[in-house]
Amino acid sequence: MRVAEGSAPLSAGFQNVAPITAILRDQRRVILDGALATELEARGCDLRDPLWSAKVLLEAPELIRQVHLDYFHAGADGVITASYQASVEGFARRGLARADALALIQRSVHLAREARDLFWADPAHREGRPRPFVAASVGPYGAFLADGSEYRGDYGLGEAELIEFHRPRLAALLAAGPDLLACETLPCLREAQALVRLLAEFPGASAWISFSARDEAHTCHGERLSDCAAALDACPQVVAIGVNCTAPRYIPALIDAIRAATDKPVVVYPNSGEVYDSTHRDWRGTSTVAAFAEQAREWAAHGARIIGGCCRTGPEHIRALAGWARRGDF
Repeated sequence: MRVAEGSAPLSAGFQNVAPITAILRDQRRVILDGALATELEARGCDLRDPLWSAKVLLEAPELIRQVHLDYFHAGADGVITASYQASVEGFARRGLARADALALIQRSVHLAREARDLFWADPAHREGRPRPFVAASVGPYGAFLADGSEYRGDYGLGEAELIEFHRPRLAALLAAGPDLLACETLPCLREAQALVRLLAEFPGASAWISFSARDEAHTCHGERLSDCAAALDACPQVVAIGVNCTAPRYIPALIDAIRAATDKPVVVYPNSGEVYDSTHRDWRGTSTVAAFAEQAREWAAHGARIIGGCCRTGPEHIRALAGWARRGDF
């Protein structure tokens, strides 16, 4: 289906009240999924490609659906789609026509919805759990560049240019019917503000805004996270503010910084605790599921209400978090 450039019809199931907001009325925590790329690599996918996990939308979409389903079985209340690195421009580099690129972007939502509906069709999965949601991933402009600038934010682009880049993808994603958007791993306030301005073109949509951070107080680009949260506080379409793809040790202070500037729910889904070595292109250090889950207790104690995992986390991490959340341990 071809999507109009400037706007998108929201699906009949799209609600003005974000599912996260509804779930948090009934339970203390929302549990997100873990890493998608980590699981795809574990299942044999070679992601050494500018498209990263988005290439699997082309090559093996059934694996993406299965990873989503596995996270639902592990206890996730919601999953994030495989559209982080998917863009019209990125697929065009592969020789795809614009219409085909938009269809692939929408496929990311369809796969997650199929997994959710398959999981929810079993009545046994409905006991004591809310209906899971699908959050459509909107990665930063730097993810398309695939040169590391997604962790710096030094694009040299203004808000208007960022809006033009993101508009076709947002329109396509929303037309596919997710429950909300996950505007994630944003390295700078400028890109967050551009996305908020763009979000206003889709008044029925809602999103969380999640930054990447370089230390206990600053985004990767260098703004104070508290200032970023304050700047987003007045936007009614932003239903949560947080941090992802960040070292776990920074998360407690970052939660405090967000909560000092806004009453919106805080979302956190950090990396496993291992450190990426950009020179050798691999992960160094060690991390365990138990250690990650224990750190999550501290994040909850600091006030995070939406918790999951990013790079190097998997269903076993989410199973540990969900087990504690269902028991009311955090």
